[in-house]
Amino acid sequence: MIFPEGTHILLIDLDDEYIHPYIPNSVPSIKKEMLEAIGATSTDELYAEMIPERLLLNREMRLPDALPDELGLKRHVAGILGKNKTTEDYISFLGGGCWQHYIPKVCEVIQNRSEFLTAYAGGVYSDQGRYQANFEFQSLICELLGMEVSGLPTYDWGAAAGNSVRMASRLTGRKEILVPKNMSPARLSILSNFCGSVDPNGDIKITQVDYEDETGRVDLGDLESKLGEEIACVYFENPNYLGVIESEGAKISELAHAYGAESVVGVDPISLGVLASPAEYGADIACGEAQPLGVSMYAGGGSCGFIASRDEERYVAEYPLRLLSIAPTTVEGEYGFGQALYSRTSYMAREKAKDWVGTTTVLWGITAAVYMSLLGPTGMKELGETIIEKSHYAAEILDDISGAVVPYRGFFKEFPVVFSKPVEEVNKQLLRHGIFGGAPLSDYPELGQSALYCVTEMHSLEMIERLESALREVLA
Repeated sequence: MIFPEGTHILLIDLDDEYIHPYIPNSVPSIKKEMLEAIGATSTDELYAEMIPERLLLNREMRLPDALPDELGLKRHVAGILGKNKTTEDYISFLGGGCWQHYIPKVCEVIQNRSEFLTAYAGGVYSDQGRYQANFEFQSLICELLGMEVSGLPTYDWGAAAGNSVRMASRLTGRKEILVPKNMSPARLSILSNFCGSVDPNGDIKITQVDYEDETGRVDLGDLESKLGEEIACVYFENPNYLGVIESEGAKISELAHAYGAESVVGVDPISLGVLASPAEYGADIACGEAQPLGVSMYAGGGSCGFIASRDEERYVAEYPLRLLSIAPTTVEGEYGFGQALYSRTSYMAREKAKDWVGTTTVLWGITAAVYMSLLGPTGMKELGETIIEKSHYAAEILDDISGAVVPYRGFFKEFPVVFSKPVEEVNKQLLRHGIFGGAPLSDYPELGQSALYCVTEMHSLEMIERLESALREVLA
């Protein structure tokens, strides 16, 4: 198990005398009996081999005194939450992996139904409604991506990308992947984790490919120079992290295939109403983030990663995710839902599985299915066109401000803005105008003092022009 630097863990002491009113088996005598049954004298023995000493908190948590009633607790929590400034209070131009889109009310109504919200596990015979909803998610994602097979969602885009490149490594038997420098730094961090010590057969090497200063797109010359017989896959994002559309996606896939490598593409699915699907430019495996499809931001917690591919057994056999399919029953003409090659998952193969997948984000997958079915192809197209028009209009008027430069064109939803003043100072000043400025691009020092701005269907003309007015004042 890999813990990020700075992590601290508080162990729950099962040996104390406190009897918790809501936790079963908290009576001291029962806890003692449980420890004796497994041959342990204390809970410390249970954690000794798993958690290094340096990660232990080694002190009691600093918690407030217990509140005597529910009303008091509600007021206390409301007071804490009241310190936050939300996108309901401020105009937000933040993106970079968690985006503000309009959420149709029906998405929230259906996701909060008890049979979806509270359901954790169930069988294909006892839980047909949830299995059908999961199957619809898979089907709709496949239609959007131009692919044939998809599984239940995983944690987020980063996890989906990590699983995808590991699939490619197993398919090719190779141990090096190419990724562009203009991919999300957060996803690159997760990808590095997936390609590291979790692989029992050795690490997967990650090599970065340059991007063009003038366009923000992958440098095809640098890509070709780094390709070889040892490369398992080329992973790229379209649109990339800087919002730029990789218009040479077909060429990237063609170069990868020329060396026997897989083409793996990460996408923002809400762009696919106006952009070509990954399948159309040669992607073998597609992955991405379903949060834009009707899932609220939830302070960054509404993430939902997906993976899709062609319907070939060699791809399906490498999926770490559960795959739902329609299967015939013993009654002729009647069908039910079944799990394809379930034995390959960590649920069955356990430590011998090719990848580990635990609790997933199925609830968000169901929400995304509701959203996609509501909009349909026409709605997705209209939404994509609206986002392109609004974001390009915003970029045009910001580029006209003295002290602000928009370096790239041909983007979807997001674009960098380079400022003549430090981004931290600009964003601090924008807060006084009730505006969340763009996410700082400190991982891209070549772009100078820059921030990533996101414009969606949520932004009215008035909001965009309010940003323009505020920036003119801040940069004066």
